[in-house]
Amino acid sequence: MSQFKRVLIANRGAVASRVLRALHQMGIASVAVYSEADADLPYLKLADEAVCIGSPEPKGSYLNRSLLLDVARRTGCDAIHPGYGFLSENALFASEVLDKGMAFIGPSPRWIEAMGHKTRARELMASHGMPMCPSSGALPDMGPESLAQARAVGFPVLIKPTVGGGGIGMLAASDEKELAKVFEQARSMSLRSFGSTELYLERLIKRPRHIEFQVLGDRFGKVRHVYERDCSVQRRHQKILEESPAPQIPEAEVLSMAARIEALLSKLKYDVIGTVEMLYTPELGFVFLEMNTRLQVEHAVTEEVTGIDIVQSQIRLAFGEAIDSVVPAVIPRKMHAVEARIYAEDPVTFLPSPGPLDTFKMPSGEGIRVETGYGQGTTVPVYYDPMIAKIIASASTRDAAIEHLRRALAQTLIEGVKTNIPFLRRVLDNAQFTSGHVHTGMAALLTNYRT
Repeated sequence: MSQFKRVLIANRGAVASRVLRALHQMGIASVAVYSEADADLPYLKLADEAVCIGSPEPKGSYLNRSLLLDVARRTGCDAIHPGYGFLSENALFASEVLDKGMAFIGPSPRWIEAMGHKTRARELMASHGMPMCPSSGALPDMGPESLAQARAVGFPVLIKPTVGGGGIGMLAASDEKELAKVFEQARSMSLRSFGSTELYLERLIKRPRHIEFQVLGDRFGKVRHVYERDCSVQRRHQKILEESPAPQIPEAEVLSMAARIEALLSKLKYDVIGTVEMLYTPELGFVFLEMNTRLQVEHAVTEEVTGIDIVQSQIRLAFGEAIDSVVPAVIPRKMHAVEARIYAEDPVTFLPSPGPLDTFKMPSGEGIRVETGYGQGTTVPVYYDPMIAKIIASASTRDAAIEHLRRALAQTLIEGVKTNIPFLRRVLDNAQFTSGHVHTGMAALLTNYRT
């Protein structure tokens, strides 16, 4: 089977380690890059070649497009895998990779561009019949037009950047007075994180489910869904627990929406990999939120329940293989999986807690999978996202998977930094979670917890 010969991984941490493993299993040579802050991360030893790309600050290393392209050229790479975060959804970078004669292991730049701007993506999906909740167009400032659009959307509203993700810059407003108060704050956060001050408004749905649908597609216009993940347990609009199948939603309703997404994206000829993110309530059903044009942090949940290697599939589809040779037409799903994201952060305030990992002992055992880029004696830098590991538990039933995860978190020993493990354990023991009646406001209801 023809495939890439040498791939540069333009990322760090858990995703770099995960992509390295996939490349090794496929017999593809790898080039890992690292900043000065990441020189001692253990996965670098697994790469065929590791190259230092400079200063710890992302702009000088992992976000330095020209430097990454130069390293790829000098090391003889024929493709670049962007991982998630950093440049993974940067259409300009994807285009530059192609212009240099290499492959970008992700969707075509036009899809990254189309879906990267949230309001334009919503307009595109709405034009093809995707259900929506009320929202505005792009708002450059808090003027009379913005206020008129807010009234049309209907309060309460959620202010969101038109680009970016990760919950950054998302602020709620219950009325016009609060909207005027937080609008500039949201603009500032968006400018600092994404280089854009454009915002839009979306009707705030109280306590919805956050359900996302994994899709894979080939370069010939055929897309296949790989079921759904429930990502409702969040803090600061960022996911901390994910699972599949989604509990307490009729399976027929989930599969109907999955088939609808598959048909729509096939019609559009979307390619390689993506995730359609939606909100759900029993009254509204599913409504479109956004589409991520990259590998997701929580892809391992889908891998555990289906047996489909999402990362290898992404690589093969980017090379040009047909979907039918990569993913079976009928995908079995016999397991339940739950993933916990371990962050170096205070479990009460959720503020980052960078520092040395004096002790770093991860769990093991039947039904337990760990993804991390760190090891004992390494340091969690201040410069990057503070996620240090993902623990995925799988079993034949949801109750058994949750119990596996409880035991795994009890076995996990991390010293030198604070972690969110106490909070995760509290969520897993919460009756609302164990019953499957999860929603995006759960973490807020539990934040009175004190260690």
